[in-house]
Parts: sequence; C-alpha cells; structure tokens
Amino acid sequence: MATIKVFSNHLRVPFLFLALVEGLVFLVSVYSAALVRFQETNADYTNIIISYDGGSIGLIATIYTIVMMLSMTALGHYQSQQHFSPSFFTETVLRCLVALIIGSIALMILYYLLPHIYMGRGFHFISIVLSFIGIIFVRAIFLHFVDQNTMKRNVLVVGAGKRAATLINEKGGSKDGVSYKLCGYIPVQQEVTDVPTEKVVNISNDEIYQYALDHDIDEIILAIEDRRKYYPDEELLRCKLSGIKVIDPVCFLEREQGKVNLEMLSPSWMIFSNGFQRNTIEVVSARIFDIISSLIIVLIMSPVLLLTAFLIAAESGFKHPVLYRQERVGLDGKVFTLMKFRSMSVNAEKDGKAVWASKNDDRITTVGKFIRKTRIDELPQILNILKGDMRLVGPRPERPEFVEDLATKIPYYKKRHTVKPGLAGWAQLKYPYGATERDAYEKLQYDLYYVKNHNVIMDFFVLLQTIEIVIMGKGAR
Repeated sequence: MATIKVFSNHLRVPFLFLALVEGLVFLVSVYSAALVRFQETNADYTNIIISYDGGSIGLIATIYTIVMMLSMTALGHYQSQQHFSPSFFTETVLRCLVALIIGSIALMILYYLLPHIYMGRGFHFISIVLSFIGIIFVRAIFLHFVDQNTMKRNVLVVGAGKRAATLINEKGGSKDGVSYKLCGYIPVQQEVTDVPTEKVVNISNDEIYQYALDHDIDEIILAIEDRRKYYPDEELLRCKLSGIKVIDPVCFLEREQGKVNLEMLSPSWMIFSNGFQRNTIEVVSARIFDIISSLIIVLIMSPVLLLTAFLIAAESGFKHPVLYRQERVGLDGKVFTLMKFRSMSVNAEKDGKAVWASKNDDRITTVGKFIRKTRIDELPQILNILKGDMRLVGPRPERPEFVEDLATKIPYYKKRHTVKPGLAGWAQLKYPYGATERDAYEKLQYDLYYVKNHNVIMDFFVLLQTIEIVIMGKGAR
C-alpha cells in the first residue's frame, strides 16, 4: 500500500483516495437532496442550484462537505486499523452514524452563526440519508479491494537474524501486513537465522538485484545484525538505482506503525534522520495555534466547566477544592504546576508517595469517574496552555517521581521533554492509558514519533481525532 509524506507525516494513498471519493459523495448528496426536496414544489432546479434562500448551493454543499469530512476524520474513518477488524461492517455503520450526527450538530452551530447557509430541516435530513447510503456503498467496495495483494507493496528483507525477526513480529501499531506483502528473508554471511525457515530465500547475496527484479520487489529492508561485518553494498546500490526503495528497519516501522522503535533505535539514526527540529517559525505558529484554539475551547466548553466545578464542590459538601494541583515535568525537564478538576478523594496519596492510577481505583469519586471517562477533568489545563507551560498537543506531562524512575530504566526517556507537554497527544491516540513501566516504554515510542515529526497540521488532526477518544471513552481510568 503506497504512502506519501505530507507535512512530515506518512499518509496511505488508498485512504487518501477513499477520503476524496467520500468528499465527492457528500458534495453530490447535497445537490441530489436539493433535487429531491424541491422537485415537488415545481421550482426551477437551475435557479435553486444558483441560489437557495439567499445563499449559494455551491457554498452550502462545500461547507457541508468540509464539516462532514472533519467529523469522519475525528471518528478515525481514515485509519487503516479500523478497516481490518472482524466486525468491520457493523463498526463502520455505527461509526458513520455517529460521525454524521456529530457533523449535523456542528452544522447547527454554523447555521446559528451564519444564517445564510441554513439548509432547512427537510433538505438537511435528505442530505444526511443520501450521504449515509453513499458512504456505506463506497466503503463496501473499498474493503473488497483494499485487502487484495495488488494493493500491497512487495517487501524483501535482507537479513534473517534476530533484528529481522523482530522487525516483522513487532506489534502495537498498524496490523502487520496491511500495507505490505513479505516476500522473504535473504540471510547474510556470519548471521544466525532466526526467522521462519519457510520464509528464507536461499540465494547468494550476489543475486539480490536479480531476485528483486524477477519478483517485482518494491522495497528492500536492510535488517542486518552487524553491518560492519558484511554489507552487500553493490547489490543494494543496483537496486536503489533501478528504482527499488532501500530502507532501514527503524524508518520502516516508523512509517508502518507511527512510532519510533526503541529496540532498534541508535543515537546515529536520531542525529542523521529528518525531524527532531525546533525553529522560531514553528514555535511562534504553534503558540498562536494554542492560544486561539484554547480560547475557542473555553468559549464552547464554559457551561461544562461551570457545571463540573459545581458538581465536584457539591459532592464534597463545598468543603474541598474543586481543582487539583500537581507538579509535572515540562519542556527541557523544568517542573511546573499542572491543574485538573479533582477526580479523587482529597487524601488520595496519604503517605505522599506517587501512585499510578489503576483500573477501578477506589480513590476516584463518583463525579470523578465520569469526568475521567470523558476527559473533562483535563480541561483546566487550558490555563497551563495559556500560561505557556503546556501545548494543546504534545507528550502527556508526567510526575517528577515517575520521570526519574523511568529515565533510569528506559533509554531516551528524557528526550520526550525536548517539546512542551500537551493536553492531547499522539501516544494517547495510538495507545491506551498506561500505568506500568512497560506501558511507559510503549508510549515513549509514539512520543518520540511526535517529537520527530510534529507540526501545526499534525497538531490539528491529533486534536480532531481526540474527539473519538472522548466519545468512545478509550483508555480512560
């Protein structure tokens, strides 16, 4: 499955094509709905297309399409993992319904702000019905073709040792094999074979180029244990110059799974790879994005904020504070005071020792269970964002006690502090709530991917897809 890199992020071409087709479905649905809705009125359809209730159908259809596409993106409809689950059809139908409902709510708000784009209830309802039918039809066709081998890249691995075995057996990201077809492993000299024997290609290293041509190989992954001992440079160079992509394991897994693999990571890879940059333009644009977005969130969520504060205070008999303050580690390891709605009892840590939150934690209050599940407890961190301690998007800030402990056990852990921590994060989209050292290890791989590739465009889509986490209650404790 071909990918392209846009704004430092890898996007799968078939899913981009799916998004374009579905955008067209939404656009056509509005025009078709206009034909159905106004046909019975004997109105001149040509005039309706040009002007509807003082507004342009073209403008209305465009806004409708944009809102619905953003809603579909927010519900994860263009992520490859969703399309290969056993309950694909049922899940797709439900998610499409939810996306259309969310999109309709957003449009209602826009109708209030921009009355000239108001569609009318009948017009809007028919558009939604036609959109739903069209989307399900398109996705049924897409599913039929996207899982065919013709949609996958033919991948050949040079190396058959532990590094090669780990490469393909690696879990935790996109489903293995979704975007590629493994054609085999080519063992190299002085390397113990550690991969399935049926996948080993028994050819000499001088035949790599010819084998790649004969089997239509699109990409070669160089997964040799020690390149200093043996390196088939001449054959790989011939492959490269003939148009076959040659890639190292860390870059392969970064693209396939959206994370930086710690097991194979080396300082030299971090030094010479693209990304891991911090420049003035990005810093300023990110700050502007954070301030504007935060103020919009506060404006929209102010009723929720006030109601939550009242409920927390009422539950404790108006005796205890509504907000909870806690030290967290921020940019370049500096400690700051993070603010959250209090979701636990006042004496949750009586002995003063930091404790991970656990599933069904008895320290969590009744109101706390709900606001943690919906992530409402995190909203006061908007104040930290406006102050400049945090960003809207970034690695989640951790407590100093945990950071010191994890930094001694997990390599590169403190590198996540080279960007500001965030209210939402790439790791939160890709990995559930973690409360163990192993969870911290896994999440760090996603955090490093964000540190390497982050930009304002990526931040926007991370925020958008965070809606799915809130609605589906993913990973909350």
